[in-house]
Amino acid sequence: MTFPYMTLFGIRISEMKLSETADYLESLIQKREPCQVVTINPIMIMHGLQHPPYLRMLQEAELCVPDGAGVVWAARYTDKARLERVPGIDLMQELLKRSEQKGYRVYLLGADRDTIAQAAANLAKCYPQLPLVGYRDGYFTDEQDDAVIEEIRKHQPDILFVGRSLHNQEPWIERHKHRLQVPVMMGVGGSFDIFAGKLKRAPAAFQKMHLEWLYRLLQEPRRFTRMLALPRFVLKVMLNRRSV
Repeated sequence: MTFPYMTLFGIRISEMKLSETADYLESLIQKREPCQVVTINPIMIMHGLQHPPYLRMLQEAELCVPDGAGVVWAARYTDKARLERVPGIDLMQELLKRSEQKGYRVYLLGADRDTIAQAAANLAKCYPQLPLVGYRDGYFTDEQDDAVIEEIRKHQPDILFVGRSLHNQEPWIERHKHRLQVPVMMGVGGSFDIFAGKLKRAPAAFQKMHLEWLYRLLQEPRRFTRMLALPRFVLKVMLNRRSV
């Protein structure tokens, strides 16, 4: 099954809206087709432009959805598409809701031990009929990969949500997706911190103004260095408007 997309720096970015994206992923669950879902933003793109293996991974992912407001802006600025933002946490919640309704099996992987346990407990309260088949923290070494993969496969999830660092999230999914054989494998960044109650999601006013990044920066000032990628992304797009 194909879907409409535009390209930015060689990365295929979906033009589907949130509900259409969820419908598409449901079709893959029915077909048992493994799909890596990347909720792409300018920070990831700039990291890719500086690190070719990471860029290749983004370019080869089965589905990239426009999570960052900067990606939506870039699509319009270059006259490629008028994208509707698909926030990763909103897509995650939509998939959780549908999983509760239709019995899709969900596994959580990421964050530290206490955070993921609290996130799992809170999700079980929010979605009491959700088949949450397992969870574990995201702090493991390459030598432990085989054991982690075997544990996930044992539970046969339909959806795997992965919340790790920039360097250990999408690349880990890409390396092991064919062994995992999970229909939907989605990087969710800091969503587990929000579901665990450690961080708050930006209020509606911030979301409406596309300033969720600023609200998160106010909660986590240590992210300042990473946020410097945002103005660099804007400049990169403006200087390469005809070739991106």
